[in-house]
Amino acid sequence: MFRNLRVGALGAALLGAATVGGFAPFELYPVPLVTLALLIVLWRCSTNRMNAALTGFAFGMGFFLAGVSWVYVSLHDFGAMPPLLAGLMTLLFCMILAAYPAITGYVYYAMGPRSALATLAVLPAMWTLTEWLRGWLFTGFPWIALGYAQVPTSPLAGYLPILGIYGATYATVLTAAALVTLSSATREILNKNQPRPALWTLITHHSSLIIAVTWLTGYALKQIDWTEPAGEPIKVSLLQGNIPQELKWRGDKIESTLSAYRDMVAASDARLIILPETALPLFLHELPPSYVEELAAHARANRGDVLVGIPERTDARDYYNSVLSFGSAPNQTYRKSHLVPFGEFVPLKLLFGWFFEVAQIPLLDFARGADTQQPFAVAGQEVAVNICYEDAFGDEIIRQLPRATLLVNVSNVAWFGRSLAPRQHLQISQARAIETGRYMLRATNTGMTAIIDQRGHVLQAAPEYTTTIITGQVQGYQGATPYVRWGNVPVIALMLSLALAGGWLAQRGTGKIRGSSTS
Repeated sequence: MFRNLRVGALGAALLGAATVGGFAPFELYPVPLVTLALLIVLWRCSTNRMNAALTGFAFGMGFFLAGVSWVYVSLHDFGAMPPLLAGLMTLLFCMILAAYPAITGYVYYAMGPRSALATLAVLPAMWTLTEWLRGWLFTGFPWIALGYAQVPTSPLAGYLPILGIYGATYATVLTAAALVTLSSATREILNKNQPRPALWTLITHHSSLIIAVTWLTGYALKQIDWTEPAGEPIKVSLLQGNIPQELKWRGDKIESTLSAYRDMVAASDARLIILPETALPLFLHELPPSYVEELAAHARANRGDVLVGIPERTDARDYYNSVLSFGSAPNQTYRKSHLVPFGEFVPLKLLFGWFFEVAQIPLLDFARGADTQQPFAVAGQEVAVNICYEDAFGDEIIRQLPRATLLVNVSNVAWFGRSLAPRQHLQISQARAIETGRYMLRATNTGMTAIIDQRGHVLQAAPEYTTTIITGQVQGYQGATPYVRWGNVPVIALMLSLALAGGWLAQRGTGKIRGSSTS
């Protein structure tokens, strides 16, 4: 039994690691359908609830260790944390994340893994609910939610403007579950020792129909224009300064950084010029007034504005991760609201105060900006600004919509080094563009700086680790997708209904598939 448990856990971990192939930069969106289907088979072969939970945990460990290994890079390479401690913290973090698929496996087995209702109703709903919970609990970590693997090319991306990224997650798991029930019923009829059961016809027809309807509906939804152009296109420039993270905050490099960005701004004739997160490594009040005026004067000469990422200190001695606008419009400020735990603030300082001493991360205790802030009225558009990690939270991005006509994300992904994170982050931004029906403009320090259209397609992207200016025409959009109007409420309500109703019916014995013990 223990040998089989170890083999099953190893297989589940390998499946979890392989699932990362569905995400950027690989973008093989059918891969998660296969790996999830095989995970469901392992769950159906489990001997008890705890075994199913351990299988889910192993899958989660493989998935997150492969998918978010860049956490170690941030802590060790750029946070100067000792290798052993950085490795232990990364492992602990992945163990916490792996608890969510473990919970899903436990509940699924409890509902009866050979029940059609448990497989087709409870399991997809439970996976989606636990994934949403992961994106909310303890400030949330929605990175590489399963739906992102379908962005932007898969037909399942069509669900984003209605149900958001978790709608695509649900459609993905539902497809995998239907493939398993279809395969299971097919194996029964191929068993020569059993007559063709009437239930086989019912399940195979239903499973095939579920797959067809799910994918054809997604494809049809992708053809809909949920928003419409607002105003004339404008010319934008996105600046990628490529300042090495290890040099960014050094006192002897500040002048060269300021000069580099000043020259890049001066080289652009765009109406909207965007600098990355904390592009200028000084507090706003420490910048020479002449420097600010030079940026603003150039923006006014272009009949537009420049958006600058810079830390900002208030009279209360709090400091914020901010973006400020200078130029033709009145000066405006956005302050980052959703901060990164252990990256921009340390939670429970009485318990984790030691982290200040171990991690050499500058500006480790930012204050939070307001939850609700207004879009910038700049360059003839209403621009919803978000900073770095914030664009992983779709229900927070829509706070500035439908008023905003453009989305802007400024980031400093130099913290992640040459890992999967920059391209994963780009895919996250593509999802926000699809959900909202807006262009997303990304200005980053080292990559991936990009212009993304309202359908999630990357129109232009800067190579990583290059000093580059991306310039292009972008179109503002107005109107509200269903997701902009309702956020995650519909998908969560739907998942709760499916999980409760399916679980109740499955426990009453409805929809059980009797047959092969290995199906």
